[in-house]
Amino acid sequence: MTTDRQPSPQIDTGRAHPARVYDWLLGGKDNYPVDEAVGEKLPPEAKDAARQNRAFMHRAATWLAGRGIDQFLDIGTGIPTAPNLHQIVQRTVPTAKVVYTDYDPIVLRHAEALLVSHPDGVTDYIQADVRQPEEIVEHARHVLDFTRPIALSLIALMHFIPDEQDAHGIVRNLVVTLPSGSYLVLSHAASDLYPELAAQVTAEYAKGGIKLGFRTRPEVARFFDGLDLVPPGLVTATEWNPPASDGAPEGSGIYAAVARVL
Repeated sequence: MTTDRQPSPQIDTGRAHPARVYDWLLGGKDNYPVDEAVGEKLPPEAKDAARQNRAFMHRAATWLAGRGIDQFLDIGTGIPTAPNLHQIVQRTVPTAKVVYTDYDPIVLRHAEALLVSHPDGVTDYIQADVRQPEEIVEHARHVLDFTRPIALSLIALMHFIPDEQDAHGIVRNLVVTLPSGSYLVLSHAASDLYPELAAQVTAEYAKGGIKLGFRTRPEVARFFDGLDLVPPGLVTATEWNPPASDGAPEGSGIYAAVARVL
């Protein structure tokens, strides 16, 4: 693993943070009472969504590694939860390089301890905000080769960026830096699949000081403009290449897709 020497910023334990609420939803212990307070007020389906989203990431990372993709830029990493993305892809491609990015100071503290690469590969970490894409790409260029395909992973992140902060423009500015043959992996909470639940989740997060921007299917599809969606296209998280099963995939309020940069 490689990391730049970065200061250890103060963790604000008096305000909920998306990464820590997500950790609580997944059953993790790296959160504070303020995060738990938000999580406990969410409907039970929120835990299902977190689990489904995590499972989608596992399947998408495995799919990409199986096609020889050996460079990953994961923005909105969250608190490390085993297996993490690099552990999944390095099972198939031990030499894979993964750059993680998040802006919660607690993630930085855990990164040095938990994001340990396979000896033949590389992991790196930067504390940065997706709303500063240029800073992220500049750092990532020190580890990743931007003349070769890269998988850009934005898992359950962009619904924390409301329209007034130009969520679509941020993704476009990141994708434009990627060479042909790269991929965008994105999951996003839906506003139109279960509208009442979406409204409830949005309201509870807002009470905790976290603004959400859930989107409709057409609005999520815009993130993939100009890209080639791989089968099965833009679907719910549980419908994206699910494991073999005798039954239909369970319902999900998360849209998910993988698309190739042309």
